[in-house]
Amino acid sequence: MKLSQAEIERGPSPNVPRQLTVRAIIAGIFLGGFMSLSNLYVSLKTGWSMGVSITAGILAFALFSLLLKLRIVRTEFGMLENNAMQSVASAAGYMTGGGTVAAIPALMMITGQSMGGWQMFVWITTIAMLGVIMAIPMKQQMINIEQLRFPTGVAAAETLKALHDHSSEENSKARYLTWAGFIGAGIGFFRDAHAKWIPFNIPNKFTLPGLTLAGRPIADFTIAMEGSLILIGAGAIMGIRAAWSMLLGAVINYGILAPRLYEQGIIDPKLGYKNIVAWSVWFGSSMILTSGLLAFAFQWKTVVRAVRSVGAAFGIDKDKIDNLEVPMSWFFVGLAVFSPLVIFLEWYLFGIKIWMGVISVVMSFFIAIVACRATGETDTTPTGALGKITQITFGALDVGNVTTNLMTANVTAGVGLHSADLLTDLKSGYILGADPRQQFWAQFLGVVAGSVFVVPAYHLLIPTPDLLGSDQWPAPGAQTWKSVAELLAKGFHTLHPTAQLAILIGSVLGIGIVLLEHYFPKAKKYIPSPTGLGLAFTMPAYNTIAMFIGAIIAFWLEKKKPELAEKTIVPVSSGFIAGESLMGILVAILVVLGVLTA
Repeated sequence: MKLSQAEIERGPSPNVPRQLTVRAIIAGIFLGGFMSLSNLYVSLKTGWSMGVSITAGILAFALFSLLLKLRIVRTEFGMLENNAMQSVASAAGYMTGGGTVAAIPALMMITGQSMGGWQMFVWITTIAMLGVIMAIPMKQQMINIEQLRFPTGVAAAETLKALHDHSSEENSKARYLTWAGFIGAGIGFFRDAHAKWIPFNIPNKFTLPGLTLAGRPIADFTIAMEGSLILIGAGAIMGIRAAWSMLLGAVINYGILAPRLYEQGIIDPKLGYKNIVAWSVWFGSSMILTSGLLAFAFQWKTVVRAVRSVGAAFGIDKDKIDNLEVPMSWFFVGLAVFSPLVIFLEWYLFGIKIWMGVISVVMSFFIAIVACRATGETDTTPTGALGKITQITFGALDVGNVTTNLMTANVTAGVGLHSADLLTDLKSGYILGADPRQQFWAQFLGVVAGSVFVVPAYHLLIPTPDLLGSDQWPAPGAQTWKSVAELLAKGFHTLHPTAQLAILIGSVLGIGIVLLEHYFPKAKKYIPSPTGLGLAFTMPAYNTIAMFIGAIIAFWLEKKKPELAEKTIVPVSSGFIAGESLMGILVAILVVLGVLTA
């Protein structure tokens, strides 16, 4: 069901049914919490994270429809209840954006020290709450006044309207997602669970025996097929351009460069992912960095509009704002509470000078503005590029200090991400006539819930820092943050000459690809994605191969059977990812309890 322009611009209504109910909160906490575990699992493996809002809305609708039929609940789960639930779930699901898949593991890899559970909980929760606060003036300006699109927010609103109009198509999506979740969970169990009573196990990797590169089995160069559906699902959602770009990067890195470097004695002869990526990360990170910064620079008009909107956000005529809106006083109170808390935590946990903490919070405000506007206009939140801007800034302010470099960037990128996430949810609510104050509190509840799920799961999956950057947990996103921090701290001269050359070539190539995209937009689908190409140099080849297979299947369906593709690709892929990743975490818990063996 498509929304009319009048519906998109309708805005909140003073006469609305119940929204942030107890059952909406509980459903949002658990659905968002479970999806945060899924995002944590997938991000540590691939560097990508998956959307939360639409999947959570479909699952909640299916769940409460079933409970209504069983007469466990007495009333239907309303559309605005579902919208409030989405706000809780989305905030919880994106708690991986607080640093748990980027800055924190990067710091752990550099220092070799773990971050305590309570410290991590307070750190990521406080950053996310500051991000929610920062979004208050942006909402009134960018959604009410300027009517920015926020495409994912519009799509979520469309989905809810279709669901609650009892669309059979949307109900079928829920069924596809559920069955795919069971299949993914089954694959995960029979691959990871080990005990005498389990009849068989699926191999972790499949490879063709007898094939060699540079006299070594191809598996030594990570060329294999993983026994997993997660990455196939991720590739299907990702799309064909990013996937073929990653496959191209994997062929170049693991099929051409790594064998040559091994023969020349530049790469550790033990090979494997960890030893190969110690060299290739410099090429991939430099490409991701330069392409991201240049693409962001080409959005200078967006940046100018964002900066101009700062003044407008504080000068809005009160007569133009509905009484249901979150008052600006909440922004100032929240800022007074959470800004000093973030600055204190930077000093207390990481030894960052107070004045540098103040600068990071000030930068966060402007980065949040830019992140929100970019998301509203393009549906892309450039937290990677914005985080690198902070890394470069503090690399100059506190030369050689990787902790300051990483954790100040963690603050600015995390604030920007959570601000943009809230505005995306508020766009859905604005279209549907929801109460933004209730969504605001829903977001706060989701932040706490996500942290409660993510932090224990992180320590369960990564009990020691040496697991990061391994075949099991490649953590490609953290690899990029780590390499930029080390480069700024140590300088180019500390690297092997071939790594220095890789940085130069990767930087130039990243810039060149973005220039091609910018000046030849019609040819963009034939130009490799610089992010995808760069990521291939930071993750194992078997990850890339699986993602490419998923993308090819989705591409074929979209071309040959578009109606079936529209109904199945996202629900089935989301089901694979959710089912298998949650089973992986459950198996890890059962190993700790002694029910299963590792």
